[in-house]
Amino acid sequence: MSNSPTEFYSAERWQNWIDRIDDEEIDPEDESSARLLLNLQDDTAIAIAKIVAAYDDDELDQEQALEEIADVREIVLSEVDIDDEETRMLVDGVQTSLVCVFIAAEEYVASGPAEEASVNDYIGAAADAEAEEDLDAALGYAAQAGTLIIDGEELDMTIAEQLEYGLVTEWVNGLDSLQSAMSDPEVVEEDE
Repeated sequence: MSNSPTEFYSAERWQNWIDRIDDEEIDPEDESSARLLLNLQDDTAIAIAKIVAAYDDDELDQEQALEEIADVREIVLSEVDIDDEETRMLVDGVQTSLVCVFIAAEEYVASGPAEEASVNDYIGAAADAEAEEDLDAALGYAAQAGTLIIDGEELDMTIAEQLEYGLVTEWVNGLDSLQSAMSDPEVVEEDE
């Protein structure tokens, strides 16, 4: 167990969400189902936003912040136990979206916001890299955009509409959750 003053996220919390999603008939076309999946994603992004904020406020040092991010990442990216394959794939989509959030937070804590370009430029570079099937570079650029979002820059979601659907759009979706979380780190209530 970590010795941090507050636990930012717990395996129980994640599992509660997974159980709820598992219990419901998830239909991505249905608004309440879509919201449940988004809440799952936002809830994790909020935990990450709080860790980064605690780091920025010197409540956590660099090593502690990176450990906390790693803890949340381990919980959220572990394989979920859901019988329904379609539901499992939807949760997998949320996990994919969040990968970029974790890496962005780690990079931000490790070396601060990227300074070479704007959020949109990085997203564009990520899309170009994905088109060339260089997924490591694509994720790197998307994460760089994420460090800027953590630093307070805006992600213009209209850029997402111009992207070909793929991993970069998933990651941008995660960054959108991160942006919401940075501006309003209120906990998503599990019973909403």
